[in-house]
Amino acid sequence: MPTVFIDGQEGTTGLKILERLKPRKDIELLEIPSDKRKDVSVKSEYLNAADAVIFCLPDQAARESASLIKNRKTKVVDASTAFRTAPDWAYGMPELKKGQREILRGAMRISNPGCHATGFILSLVPLRESGIVGDDYPVVCYSLTGYSGGGKKMIAQYLDPEQKEDLSGPRHYALTFGHKHIPEMQKYTSLATPPLFLPVVGNFYNGMVVSVPLYTNLFKKSASVEDVYGIVSAYYEGEPFIRVMSPDPEQSLDSGFLSPTKCNDTNMLDLFVFGKGGQVVVMARFDNLGKGASGAAVQNMNIALGLDEAAGLRVAG
Repeated sequence: MPTVFIDGQEGTTGLKILERLKPRKDIELLEIPSDKRKDVSVKSEYLNAADAVIFCLPDQAARESASLIKNRKTKVVDASTAFRTAPDWAYGMPELKKGQREILRGAMRISNPGCHATGFILSLVPLRESGIVGDDYPVVCYSLTGYSGGGKKMIAQYLDPEQKEDLSGPRHYALTFGHKHIPEMQKYTSLATPPLFLPVVGNFYNGMVVSVPLYTNLFKKSASVEDVYGIVSAYYEGEPFIRVMSPDPEQSLDSGFLSPTKCNDTNMLDLFVFGKGGQVVVMARFDNLGKGASGAAVQNMNIALGLDEAAGLRVAG
């Protein structure tokens, strides 16, 4: 039975991963005593004893923990930003392309994707691979997420009854255009220039919708809204955690609205394609704490250890 250690299980993502792993009978969970978790020598023992380690740490702490692993058997899934574009780390997105699961099965080091990046890449990759969207397309991305994505500090801010700032409505952020997910968004869609990325945090705990609007007259090949839908549907056919929803708004929307929370507490990601005339939008809805973080980490761990990919994960909303 493989052993698993969560390095940083006290954080938002770590707690969600622990929740998914704790009931399982196909792994043995190694849990460091709370009073020893900052003891480097003790933590090193746990890191090197485990068959798989999941880092739920700030970037620098993740780098430090990675440096403590001295054996050749411990596989790592890192949920931080530290290694997401590193050439010697596999990118933990099984649905990215054909053969990605085989790469993850053989990888010793896997970087877990960022939440915004997950929705962006899975929305755009089918169109990049088909050749419809060129590498020179001026891509824009708008992403709405729940406040849990900001970690403990932001969660405390939203829950504080003494909070003076108005948090009732959505708030744009990262307006210096340096969001930490942009490098992986660009790299794994092979864009020549970074996307213009506009994230927004809303006054709800978890859930998100990532939107990629497109103009068909800028495509490399002639394609209609129906063509875009067909390409996206074919690309993800058979994927257990991705649903391509009906292009008919009457069937896929709630009275004309798209809720960001319908995939919450699952590892599902719903893709939508809407459009009219020369305008198209591809939208991804998922749980920022699920497929956008902890669920993806568990999925990657399962693949890396040769276990059932869906073990510990909810596959329906």
